[in-house]
Amino acid sequence: MPPDDLEGALREMLSRRAAVARAAAADPAGVAIRRADRIQRRRTLAGMGLAVLAVVTVTAGSLQLRDDRPPTGGTVVIGEPDQRPLVDRTIPPFGPDTAPPIAEVDLLIDDSIATAQGRRVPLLGIGEVERAHRLTDGRGWLAVGAPTLAGRFLWAVAADGTAQVLLAGADEIVLNGDGRQVAWKQGSVLAVAGIVNGELADTVRADAPAEAVPVRFVDGAVLVRLAPDRPGHVLWAPRPGPLDLGADRASIHIFGALPDGRLVGGIVPGVGLPACLTLLDPARELAPSQPDCGPETAGDGRGAVSPDGRWLLVNGRSAGADSALLVDLAKFDDSTVVRPAGPPMTGTVVWRTPDTAYYADAAGGLVRVAVDRVVAGRPAAPTALPGLPPGELPVVVSGG
Repeated sequence: MPPDDLEGALREMLSRRAAVARAAAADPAGVAIRRADRIQRRRTLAGMGLAVLAVVTVTAGSLQLRDDRPPTGGTVVIGEPDQRPLVDRTIPPFGPDTAPPIAEVDLLIDDSIATAQGRRVPLLGIGEVERAHRLTDGRGWLAVGAPTLAGRFLWAVAADGTAQVLLAGADEIVLNGDGRQVAWKQGSVLAVAGIVNGELADTVRADAPAEAVPVRFVDGAVLVRLAPDRPGHVLWAPRPGPLDLGADRASIHIFGALPDGRLVGGIVPGVGLPACLTLLDPARELAPSQPDCGPETAGDGRGAVSPDGRWLLVNGRSAGADSALLVDLAKFDDSTVVRPAGPPMTGTVVWRTPDTAYYADAAGGLVRVAVDRVVAGRPAAPTALPGLPPGELPVVVSGG
């Protein structure tokens, strides 16, 4: 029944029951109607209050959820914005240590980091990782992605697995020894920046040939290979402007530095001659020191100098077979001692201490090279890794 009809019927019923001839001073129908109106208004206000409370509660909850997300740092996107993956992704925290350590170094195995403390940190959504570096403050890792159609990506991975992209779309990315600097190349732009609190800072850019790529850091400078298919390197002390291409057109690989600043590298001394090791002088535009040509290696360019500059672990040939070689750099001349150290290396070789190095072999085994054992004539043998899927290779994490 409509409200007006209900009100009229109620007035008529109360009027018929009235015992007095004149109208009562107090209208019973009006009192009842006003009382009903007050009750309805109270119910309406109460309902509105509950609705407002529900909205406030949901809003506060959504704000709390947003506050719980990890903060995002600065991101340098070199490629197209729509090629960039998700900037941050929260990974469920891992549990307490439940497994013994696999090695003295962190390893990337099956989309997770197996730490030297025995933990497993899952890495989801960042794709294939080619190189990784453990931060010296223990707060996580830096991970360099493998080349893709969108270029390489540099990820900052927190200790709980949260990943955040710092660089996107680069042709090449290299990190310095403590993970506080990064150099990258995109097109004709060569750049270097510091990494501070998960963000890039103080970026310096230079113009460089399109085929030039950064290789490694050397005492604050960036070593740049001028072309992938031709010999020649240059050291770039980061400053804007065109890259000085230098005079070196002989070096094909550079493996690290000695304490006096000279670089250990491989050169081709002449057309048709095998590659050999030598020492390159940065003060003379990477000209070879004496002797011009030391031990022959015939390797693929994988290798690294120990932190104290005493040893070089490099791929080469021994007794007609491919092998990792240990080279004693204490006396670098024609009599330099070269010893077989283990199976050939793949990926990155990491010196954990001045006399212990780790790398992976082509079968996915982990090789631990102990200098004293190799010097005693006992080359290292690979160890199979638990949980490694068939066909995949582990990545040895540097730094830490």
